[in-house]
Formats: sequence, structure tokens, C-alpha cells
Amino acid sequence: MAPLRLRPVHALVLIAQLGASVNGQAVLIGNRKLMEAEQVALPAYVQELIEAFQSSGKTTILVAVEGRLAGVLAVADTLRPDAITAIQEMRRIGVKQTVLLTGDNPRVAAAIAQQIGLTTVRAELLPEDKAAAIQALSSQFGPTGMVGDGVNDAPALANATVGIAMGGAATDVALETADVALMANDLSKLPFAVGLGRATRAIVLQNLIISISAVGLLILAALTGAIGIGAAVIVHESVTLVVVFNALRLLGYRATTISRAAARP
Repeated sequence: MAPLRLRPVHALVLIAQLGASVNGQAVLIGNRKLMEAEQVALPAYVQELIEAFQSSGKTTILVAVEGRLAGVLAVADTLRPDAITAIQEMRRIGVKQTVLLTGDNPRVAAAIAQQIGLTTVRAELLPEDKAAAIQALSSQFGPTGMVGDGVNDAPALANATVGIAMGGAATDVALETADVALMANDLSKLPFAVGLGRATRAIVLQNLIISISAVGLLILAALTGAIGIGAAVIVHESVTLVVVFNALRLLGYRATTISRAAARP
């Protein structure tokens, strides 16, 4: 038999869904469910090998030729070096729940979650399952953020309170769907983005209170004759400058601000 040449990952997905013919022979590439659906027999030692791979955090891809198993491929996701630090920092700034949503099998998902310190895992999720999981989490915990970069993440990004796409590696669909795009493919920027968003919200609220209070006092003073038009204009413009300078404080926001805020009792 002529050697079987495997194309990139996106080609593997196509074959797994539709099957293919190589040199006149039917070829299937996919997971155990695909092989079972196509009635490809899996010997006991192969099933043990698959379970061993999955327990160690590897995803298995099975190859069948003419209805007979021809090989087992094992691939593993490499954790980003900043993943553990990012999760720890998110907890320090007050994010109470961190959940892993993945289309991978439960064993691989559990192994990955254990490495990065996550306790909640939902595995074998289709894109619509991820979206439903986000809706359930929002109902249970309130505002929810979703971080993703793939086509399969787009429905979940759209359903989250805030969708965050990893800009350096995200697909076009994920970038268009997300509310926030991190331009650098760096998870350590995630806590900074959350902290900056909170600081922005606080300053906007402060400015609204300052502006509304100042306008209310000026109206009251003008109606009672306690202040003249010239003084009212000076006060109004002064309040405008206060609001502007208060907003400019965001330019000095740094990642260390998060740690200082988290350290407060």
C-alpha cells in the first residue's frame, strides 16, 4: 500500500467528518466515536493505549483503512508558560469561578485543568454546548467573561457578558464576535484587562456623580440668586476640567495597581 500522507489539522477535521479515498482505499481519521459509528473494531490493547494517552493529557486520533484500524496518533496541547500565573492573578483580583470549557474528552480536560489549577471542567462540548454553558454560568454567578480564540468559541464569546479573544492567535470569527481583543497572544494581559475595565467603570461612575452634583448645585444656586452667571460659568468649566483630569488617571494605570488593590483587606 502506498504511504498515507496526512495534511494539516484542518484537513484532518474534514476527513474525520466526511471520510476520504487514498489510492482507491477508504480512509477514516477521527476519534473513538467515529470508529464505533463506522464499525471499526478496536482491540482491547488499543483501547488500553487510548486510555493511557488520555490519562496523561494527550488527545488520540485513530486512523482506519478499509474498515480496519491502521494506527493511533497521540497529540498534546502545550500549556502556555503564563497560564498558571494568569489564573492565580485572576483569583487574587476577585474572580471567584474559573471554568474550563473544551471539546476534548474528559480525561484530557481533567489533566490540563489539574496542571493549571482549575477545579471545574466541562468536556466534550460542541460550539452550541459551550454557548449553553456560558448562559448557565451567567445565570448562576452573574456577569461572565469568556476567553477563546477559535471558530468553535465564537458562540460562547457572543453569549458571554464580555467576550475576550486572544488577538495574536484568534480566528477572524472570534475577533469579530468578541467584545475585547488582546493584541498580544499573552494570557498575562488578561488580569490587566479585567483590572483596567474595573478602574474605567469606577472613574466613569465618579465623573457622573461629580457632573450631576455640580449641575444640580448650579441650578439650585442660579434659581435662588446665590450665584451670578459669570461665577456659574467658571464653576461649570472647573468641574469639566476636574472630570477630564480624573479620567486621565487611567493613563497611569499599571499592572501593579491590580496587586495593590488585591492586597487591600
